Amino acid sequence: MTFGIAELGIHTPGKIIAVHLNYPSRIAQRGRTPKHPSYFLKPASSLAPTGGTVERPAGTELLAFEGEIALVIGAPARRVSPEDGWKHVAAVTAANDLGLYDLRSADKGSNLRNKGGDGYTPIGPRAIPTEGISADAWRVRTWVNGELVQDDSSATLVFPFGQLVADLSQHLTLETGDVILTGTPAGSSVVVPGDVVEVEVDAPNAPGAPSTGRLVTTVTQGTTPFGDFGSQPQVDDLQRIEAWGSEEEHAAAVEAGRATPLSAPLESEGEASRPESPLTDDIRAQLDGVAVATVSAALRKRGYVDVFIDGVHPNHEGDTILGTAKTLRFIPFRPDLFAAHGGGFNAQKRAFDTVNPGEVLVVEARGVPETGTVGDVLALRAQVRGAAGIVTDGGVRDFAAVQQFDIPVFSQGAHPSVLGRRHVPWEVDVTIGCGGAAVQPGDIIMGDRDGVIVIPPALIAEVAAEAAAQEEADAWVAEQVAAGAPVDGLFPMNAEWRAKYEAARAQKAER
Repeated sequence: MTFGIAELGIHTPGKIIAVHLNYPSRIAQRGRTPKHPSYFLKPASSLAPTGGTVERPAGTELLAFEGEIALVIGAPARRVSPEDGWKHVAAVTAANDLGLYDLRSADKGSNLRNKGGDGYTPIGPRAIPTEGISADAWRVRTWVNGELVQDDSSATLVFPFGQLVADLSQHLTLETGDVILTGTPAGSSVVVPGDVVEVEVDAPNAPGAPSTGRLVTTVTQGTTPFGDFGSQPQVDDLQRIEAWGSEEEHAAAVEAGRATPLSAPLESEGEASRPESPLTDDIRAQLDGVAVATVSAALRKRGYVDVFIDGVHPNHEGDTILGTAKTLRFIPFRPDLFAAHGGGFNAQKRAFDTVNPGEVLVVEARGVPETGTVGDVLALRAQVRGAAGIVTDGGVRDFAAVQQFDIPVFSQGAHPSVLGRRHVPWEVDVTIGCGGAAVQPGDIIMGDRDGVIVIPPALIAEVAAEAAAQEEADAWVAEQVAAGAPVDGLFPMNAEWRAKYEAARAQKAER
């Protein structure tokens, strides 16, 4: 078996090192910007030549291609500078960094199983010597069934080739023949059996416009199931959307009969191991009918006075909300940051697409009411996933439509603006500030017509018990006032009224 580097006298690389995120177009899709390059290893047994096949294993659905520029190391590199890194690259060729999203959860980030299968690194068909060609002169293009789906240039890379060589050489010696896969641009997506993927790398503006030619791989369907002695394929909606590239691309694939619809996830290991909510059935029963104002008084006794998410009101009169917090943070708008973080499966979409039953999605919108931080589609998605509610210190667009849903939404009111006017969706599941209150993932969120408060999980049991007892007492006091009793000495109760109350409770218990 020969690969696209055989003409250099190299038949099997000692190391195949792949970069995670590098192209701005791909980073925008992922919604997360790396500060530094990060890597994973692929085994040499994953190499395949042009014209071969790659098997999508039985029981899986998300085999994805990634067209990439592959660097072939010439002179060994150890602790070289970024300026000198490119000098250690002897040739460039095309590669397809295939991966199986169904096994990502099993790998815990190592990528061994989901990226290391036999045939998962096609390379070739030819190598282009780098002499006389600069590092930013290369182009990578990918076709699926003859349709161009990826087209980008090394001139756009966040981490240039020389930096990758230098960074890796700080930790290990890059030896002659080692291969570095330099990241994939936007357009990577899922392929199904029968699809043909072609990747080509060229230097179109260099003398002679050298090209690797097209690296051709055909997808086939496997028939051998995974054994029960190892991790099984696991897929959820988040993996489906990331694999296809976006919700829109996934929806188009579903319509074409190429993809499984959303809202049909297999149980993931993460969900199976999710810690139990501190909101037990007993605590929920205690808080049933208890006013937020009563709970806030119990928190005040414990020194918690800044736990109010100020300025928010329910979209339905009489709505209440109780659940554990899942957080979403927006930052102030800036064009370059929005370009990198606003598109694709961004933090906002990830938050609404991963909120779990019983969770309240709490959105830090910087207290700006002139924003549409929630719309009808996202609110419906949260409702379908079983969320206990949504709280945002910004505005809600499609307000009338959102009002038709059952899910409680607390906000500063209606606003028609779309994403990108005042905010950039930034991150999920972090500590945020919403309406003047600090909110951490897992905090208890409770709301009614008076407002919304944040309860630290460690206090919920004692606060709930005290608030329930106080609510019962307040209800009795209200009965006495309605019967004509003056409030002096009754609210709060003095010793005489307290004794009457305890006697009434004891009499009620005996019935």
